[in-house]
Amino acid sequence: MSIKTLLFLPLLVPLFAQECVVNIRINAQDGSTTTINIHNKKACIVNLTIEGENNESNASLSLEGIEKMITLAKSKIGSKYEDTKIGPDTFDCSGFVYYVFKEHNITLPRSSLDQSKIEGKSLTKEELKRGDLVFFDTDQKGYINHSGIYLGNREFIHASSGKAYSVTVSNLISGWYRDKFLWGKRKAK
Repeated sequence: MSIKTLLFLPLLVPLFAQECVVNIRINAQDGSTTTINIHNKKACIVNLTIEGENNESNASLSLEGIEKMITLAKSKIGSKYEDTKIGPDTFDCSGFVYYVFKEHNITLPRSSLDQSKIEGKSLTKEELKRGDLVFFDTDQKGYINHSGIYLGNREFIHASSGKAYSVTVSNLISGWYRDKFLWGKRKAK
């Protein structure tokens, strides 16, 4: 149910009641809850709970699809990093991952942290395959704050807010990211 639909709820209730109490509770996917209380005259009591949608699809890609996805990702090398952007010309890290998968009809959550929580086994560096999502704790504070796409041969592509400040390819096991990798997830199968 969209927010637009919620705005019309008071119109759906009988107008002969004395007082209206509308309680709308929205349970988000991240576990947070938002409650909206509306008090008005000449309506009735409405209670509505909306459960958060799961923002990931169960679609998968063939090996050919994974190669097309990686080709798209590589075509964005050099695209500028910009916070909160999801393309097609500027990206933040999770926006880049989100964009590349969405262009291949696979919907992922928008943030790196939420992307890291998609269904499936958490993968070690040794278990990664081309097209897997990779997740990092670049601040080393104990939580995911960066994501990318594994290319194979110990490399991954990502939108970096570091020195490159663009979409770039980095090494997973040497250099700056070697001790920041936490796990991978396989969405493209």
